[in-house]
Amino acid sequence: MAKDTFIYANSLQRTLATAQYFTLGAFPGCDVKIFHQTDLGVMDPNFNPIIHDGSEEFKQSALTAMNAEASADGLAGLNRELKPSYDLLSKITDYKNGSVCLTDKRCDLASEPAEFTIAKDKEPGVSGPLRIGTSISDAFILQYYEGFPAQDIAWGAIQTDSEWKMLATIKDRYGEVLFGSPLVAKDVSAPLVKYINAIFTQDVMRQPAKFNLLVGHDSNVVSLLSVLKIKPYQLPGQFEKTPIGGKIVFERWKDKATDKNLIKIEYIYQTKEQIRRGDKLTLNHPPKRVVLEMSDCPVDNNGFCSFENFSKALNALQESTPKTE
Repeated sequence: MAKDTFIYANSLQRTLATAQYFTLGAFPGCDVKIFHQTDLGVMDPNFNPIIHDGSEEFKQSALTAMNAEASADGLAGLNRELKPSYDLLSKITDYKNGSVCLTDKRCDLASEPAEFTIAKDKEPGVSGPLRIGTSISDAFILQYYEGFPAQDIAWGAIQTDSEWKMLATIKDRYGEVLFGSPLVAKDVSAPLVKYINAIFTQDVMRQPAKFNLLVGHDSNVVSLLSVLKIKPYQLPGQFEKTPIGGKIVFERWKDKATDKNLIKIEYIYQTKEQIRRGDKLTLNHPPKRVVLEMSDCPVDNNGFCSFENFSKALNALQESTPKTE
C-alpha cells in the first residue's frame, strides 16, 4: 500500500492537517507517509500562487487580463455588478455605523477605492470592496460549515439560500479575477502544472505511485482549472464554486477494446449541508461528483477524453510558459 500511495501537502498547518485526516480515513492502520518541505509555515513553491515573471511588460499585460476577467468594464464594472451583494453585506454588518464610516467618513462599501496589484514573488492582489467583501463573506461561510446555530451566523441576518449565494459569489469572483485570467493563471500555476505533468510521465519518483494526493488551496484549483481550459461547471447542492475540502480528481484509464489510454477529470465535493452536519461519507451516502471537460479534450458520454490530447495540453502549457527572472 505505502509504495502505491504518495501524499504531498503544502507546508502550512491546515493543509498538513487535511492530508493527515484524509490519510487516516482512507488508509486506516497503514504506514502512509505525508511528504512536505522542511520549512513548516512557509509556502511550498509548488503550491505558492505567486507571480514569477517580474517584467514590466508582464505586469501591464497581467493587469489588463485581470480587468478583462472581471468584466467588460474591468474591476469597476465587476464592482457595479456585485453591488447588491455588497449592499447585503453592508446591511448585515451595519457598515454605516462602523468605524470606517464614523471616523473616516467612508460609508458605502461598494464605493471603496479599488485597484488590482501585480508584483513579482507576491500573490495577485486587489483592494476595495471585492477584497473586503471576500474576507467578511468567507468568515460567515466558515461559520455555516462549522455548524454554528443559524442565529449565531452573521447575527442571524442571513435568511435564504439566495442570500448565501450572493455572498459566495463575491468570494468566487475574487478567486476568478485574481487567479483565473489565462495569463496570470499560467504564470502562478506553472510549478504545479509541471509537477502534475511529471506525475503522469512518471518522473516524480523512482517507483511511481498509483495514487497521488496533492493538498493545496482554492487558488491552486482556480488557476489549474483556468490553464486546463475547463468549461463552465455547476456544483449542485453548493453555493460556492471551490468549496472547502473539494478535490479535482484526475483518473487515468485504459480502454482494453481500443488499447487507448483515457483520462477522466471530476470535481468531488461535499454539499453545503454535508459539510455543515459533518456527515459521515459512505458508499451509501457519498460526496457529490461532477465531470469536468477541457475545451481541448472533449469527453464522451461516459466523461472520458483522450489521454493523448490531455498530455498534449499539459506539454503545450509548459512549452509556452516563459522563463522567469
